[in-house]
Amino acid sequence: MKLLTDMPVLLLLVIATALEVTGDAIIRKSLFEHQGLARIGLFLAGAALLAGYGTLLNLAPLEFAQVAGLYLSLLFVMWQVIAWFAFGTVPTVPIFLGGALIVSGGLVVSFWKV
Repeated sequence: MKLLTDMPVLLLLVIATALEVTGDAIIRKSLFEHQGLARIGLFLAGAALLAGYGTLLNLAPLEFAQVAGLYLSLLFVMWQVIAWFAFGTVPTVPIFLGGALIVSGGLVVSFWKV
């Protein structure tokens, strides 16, 4: 665990978001694009990635509220990247505008000191 405690928080959260979004994408593909053993194998691989995300997110050495704000900002961005590469979904103007609100809100939650 020494490696995880020495890892910068932002890197830890980027890895966690990549695990979550990739795990979710793999589960989606397993449910809608495969059947039989391929479906089961992909589903289990996605579940393993999601377990890794949950573990890493909870190892971040920040208060939960700070982690949640920063994480949600990163999650939105990572979701758009994975949607583009895995499903060919290009973000639209409403997604960019809504995403700007999500990211700015997450940054306010994480970094605004009262």
